[in-house]
Amino acid sequence: MAATANKPLAAITADDLAAAGATEPAALHSAVRGAVDAASARGPAAVWGELSRGVLRPGVPFAVHRMLYYGCYAGSPSATPPAWTPDPDEAALTNVGRVLEARGSEIIGQAYKDPVTSFRDFHKFSNENPEAYWKMVFEEMGITFSVEPSCILRDSDVDPGGEWLPGAVLNAAANCLTAKPGRTSSDVAIVWRDEGKDSEPLNFVTVEELRKKVSLVANALDALNLVKGSAIAIDMPMNVNAVVIYLAIVLAGYIVVSIADSFAAPAISMRLKISEAKAIFTQDCILRDDKELPLYSRIVEAKAPMAIVIPARGTSTSVKGLRTDDLSWEDFLGRADHTKANIYTTVEQPAYQFSNILFSSGTTGEPKAIPWTHLTPLKAAADGWCHMDIRKGDVVAWPTNLGWMMGPWLVYASLLNGASMALYNGSPNSSGFAKFVQDAKVTMLGVVPSIVRTWKSTDCTAGFDWSTIRCFSSTGEASSVDDYLWLMGRACYKPVIEYCGGTEIGGGFITGSLLQPQALSAFSTPAMGCNLFILDSIGNPLPQDSAGIGELALDPTLFGSSTTLLNADHHEVYFSGMPEWNGKVLRRHGDEFERTTEGYYRAHGRADDTMNLGGIKVSSIEIERICNRVNDAILETAAIGVPPVGGGPEQLTIAVVFKDQSPQAEDLNQLKLMFNSALKKLNPLFKVSSVVVVSSLPRTASNKVMRRVLRKEFTQAKHSKI
Repeated sequence: MAATANKPLAAITADDLAAAGATEPAALHSAVRGAVDAASARGPAAVWGELSRGVLRPGVPFAVHRMLYYGCYAGSPSATPPAWTPDPDEAALTNVGRVLEARGSEIIGQAYKDPVTSFRDFHKFSNENPEAYWKMVFEEMGITFSVEPSCILRDSDVDPGGEWLPGAVLNAAANCLTAKPGRTSSDVAIVWRDEGKDSEPLNFVTVEELRKKVSLVANALDALNLVKGSAIAIDMPMNVNAVVIYLAIVLAGYIVVSIADSFAAPAISMRLKISEAKAIFTQDCILRDDKELPLYSRIVEAKAPMAIVIPARGTSTSVKGLRTDDLSWEDFLGRADHTKANIYTTVEQPAYQFSNILFSSGTTGEPKAIPWTHLTPLKAAADGWCHMDIRKGDVVAWPTNLGWMMGPWLVYASLLNGASMALYNGSPNSSGFAKFVQDAKVTMLGVVPSIVRTWKSTDCTAGFDWSTIRCFSSTGEASSVDDYLWLMGRACYKPVIEYCGGTEIGGGFITGSLLQPQALSAFSTPAMGCNLFILDSIGNPLPQDSAGIGELALDPTLFGSSTTLLNADHHEVYFSGMPEWNGKVLRRHGDEFERTTEGYYRAHGRADDTMNLGGIKVSSIEIERICNRVNDAILETAAIGVPPVGGGPEQLTIAVVFKDQSPQAEDLNQLKLMFNSALKKLNPLFKVSSVVVVSSLPRTASNKVMRRVLRKEFTQAKHSKI
């Protein structure tokens, strides 16, 4: 980290604090000296703990926060110094801490000491004793089965990861709608607010009200006379109606097809065809930042099957005329048998029955269609229970959409843990959302780095009280140390639990914990029930717990992970050519990871030529195919994801080889605009950061472009300009 370029804490003066914007520099300097005197004997992490918990508050300028953080660790050899350390008393109140305090000696044996000290032993227990660990987690979450499994895990001739919960019959949605231990039907299931109504009272949906709404939609679905097990798509913003529809589809024995509301018609059409969807739920339009963005028209352009169209505002759609077979929301609900509209008999399902079809971001042109079963939601909720410490009565917010895995994740991680889901119907990049977090008393706030970067640059969260937040969680893309230091400071220094996984996993394989020190932009532990391995240059696993960098592979015994793909060979994608460990073929993931000497993990992007742009994975070849056609003067291009100085999401750089002479600088600016215009057809979120002219592309002996060479060159060039 850049701490060595900053003043040591002992050298920081009141004048330095004043220059950084402190309003009472003398008093603050005295408080800093007090923290140093109180904790310096215990090391810089303890000093930072004193400062972050007792001295620094959201109203203090971030430049001061930054100065003191880097000052604490100035001269430290650590590349991953902790920005937060657990308090033993608070750790004992977490879900895991509570279980360990009650059963630690039984679970771990005589080696048990306390929740913080024994956390790694607990993780080891989750891997070595899946029968006991998962049974305990299901009991904690109050999961019910209509037919109990014969065991937790048994060997399988088909799946290298074994067969989980053999014989079990359940319904994931039904488990969301039943009262959990310590939760009643009158407790809040969803708290929400519309953008533009930020001064109005919050809206609430109780568990009982949610159950009735879901039952009504489930009854109306059956009136469509679709075959049970049919796929039904959802393409709309994540609001109360979307959640109700999602749960109703699963409850009634159908399969949700998840489509992001940002997709253009061709992407929608492709997903509908792959999934063979028989119907689709959508809105007439999307309301965002005082604008009406068309949605139903995209569904029509995609030649979607029968659409049920929900008005974005009011009770009637703004669409002048629906297609012949399409239904308005009012007409659809009117089909339900209203004598039993509030009651629905759950369609119980075998554990491996599909409940949801989601899609990868399309790293090879056509996105992988990844089915979730009724087991996958239990993995999502278990991650929330253990790693984000989602408890009964909590309020969980995470700006997302049902088209991405974090949408269904939010539904299950909150409701299966007896928490409330917080939904803001509008842009999260606003003071309105910041006020919603305050008013809803959010306890766990999920983010992606781009949102945090916007909050920090616009200061739209200023003046709002986020003190109810116990932790943040972050996923989707690489985060920036400074941005996340700022984020922690907004909630009086609550930790950020970094979370990395995938749609095919149903959650995370690596993350953090409230029982471990957390470093910025780093992971502190593999997820519970997950063993991971870093492969060396010839593909062999490095010794576990040793420092190193390489491609990441997973122990295939990973609860909730995919076992099939609809449009690809699952074994070929995830297992073919992978090394063995303890007699099991490891599961391919494809990211490059580093394990530091302090035991933290850092992500270094895809090990292949796939980039992560704004949380969306895309292949270089897919982008290059578009860019090569933009101008006849172009011979070839190479698309490279380059990390910005200071960390953060990759930025798209296009290396261009021209057929003849290179253009002028103004022509390069025009070319950049042309690239961005063309890439909108692939995804409107993809933007070219820079265009670099090269004489030729570096290639291997077999003529493959060595994009890693260009990435290293462009990264070094950025750093040399500092």
